[in-house]
Amino acid sequence: MKILHLDTNHPLLIDQLNALGFVNHEDYKSSRVDIEDKIMTYDGIIIRSRFTIDRSFLDAATNLKFIGRVGAGLENIDCDYAQQKGVHLIAAPEGNRNAVGEHTLGMLLALFNKLNKADVEVRQGRWLREDNRGIELDGKTVGIIGYGNMGKAFAKKLKGFNVEVLCYDIKENVGDENAKQVSLGVLQERADVVSLHTPQTPLTMNMINTEFISAFEKSFWFLNTARGKNLVTADLVAALQSGKILGAGLDVLEYEKASFENLFKSNVSSSGVDNLPDAFKYLIKAENVLLTPHIAGWTVESKIKLAQTIVDKIKAKFC
Repeated sequence: MKILHLDTNHPLLIDQLNALGFVNHEDYKSSRVDIEDKIMTYDGIIIRSRFTIDRSFLDAATNLKFIGRVGAGLENIDCDYAQQKGVHLIAAPEGNRNAVGEHTLGMLLALFNKLNKADVEVRQGRWLREDNRGIELDGKTVGIIGYGNMGKAFAKKLKGFNVEVLCYDIKENVGDENAKQVSLGVLQERADVVSLHTPQTPLTMNMINTEFISAFEKSFWFLNTARGKNLVTADLVAALQSGKILGAGLDVLEYEKASFENLFKSNVSSSGVDNLPDAFKYLIKAENVLLTPHIAGWTVESKIKLAQTIVDKIKAKFC
């Protein structure tokens, strides 16, 4: 079987697939059109998020048996059409779930203790202890929306903090020893912290909006290490301004390109950042907002585990 690799990954992926007898070709620079012209000669594709695998691409891939996505989500693939054509889809949420859990916890603790604000001030020679008095996680109620691999990993990290952990998911019976599954209404009534761990689907697009936020009984802290387009940024900013949301940790943004490799197509001029949405301008100046560039699952260890997970799943299915 011939496999075309469209994004660079940990070398173990190709090394182990070679050892299993697969023929591996690499093409990290050709245009999508050029890839489509030759894709019919391949049995498998390995991709991160370089471009969208849509109907036209799948129609050209007449011999395709599987797509391996070195990551958790499959939103850049027309999954329904791929499955109609008998293409096996492989993702690797097991590979970076621990990294996401740790990053989410780190963002929460940084927000509670104003670490980013205090760090900047000390570097400026400002020693403002009372202004940077933090709050403790102990005794809080954390609500996790989306209780799959990532949500479960975050809940596991919360053990030992003396917190109540609630989870909401459209699937039934996903709660475990680390989180009690409840209705969305109960979560909105009790949560002090809300952490989003949902995939990007038609159901979750723009789900965190003014109506959703207003349904919460208390003001709360918000974390998003899932997908940027699940959140309406302007509505988040309005909630930050009103105090309904006390602070936010965002590893993903509504404005990301589909590849996740860049923020905007063109947003930097000689005078700095320009032509940015007003909501984003607010976020980058807000002291109670922590931003990272889609790196929650992006660790040295997860790069290895993601690649290994893909190899293991290909081996289990095709060897």
